[in-house]
Amino acid sequence: MPALARLAAAALGPVLLTVAYFTLPFSVIGPRHRVLAWLIPVGLLALLAVGMTVTTDRALTDRSGRYRHPGLGILLLFWAAILVFAASYWAMAARHNQFVGLGTRLDALYFTGVTMATVGYGDIHPSGQLARAVVLVQFVYTFAFLVGGIAALRTRTRAMIVHGIGG
Repeated sequence: MPALARLAAAALGPVLLTVAYFTLPFSVIGPRHRVLAWLIPVGLLALLAVGMTVTTDRALTDRSGRYRHPGLGILLLFWAAILVFAASYWAMAARHNQFVGLGTRLDALYFTGVTMATVGYGDIHPSGQLARAVVLVQFVYTFAFLVGGIAALRTRTRAMIVHGIGG
């Protein structure tokens, strides 16, 4: 991918995902579509996990130097996962009363970031068992993403330094 296209994707990708998060009508998947309400976020998270696995594998095994900047893909995948968790939290709060203090999409995004950072201010917290289970899944998911991303970036950086690849 040319450098300009890579830069455009790195800049526009998160912006477009964020705009979609704040504008898509999540309420379309209401109580009448319970299976779909679970399949969509689980399916998206599974696709993002596969994307992260492929990205990490490419970064760890590429000896040619053609896969120069795995960080851009990793960051985009990670931001997409954050938005999927935030949308899930917002839906659980809005339809199932699973959270205390979570009333808007921005609240849900904020809670996702606080959870990811393991800060836990306490102003928003899961009150239902379902929400607590999803928060635990987010912990594991975030940890796996961070470990994979750090390993990929570390390996690519070492290859660039030691072998002069990807310069």
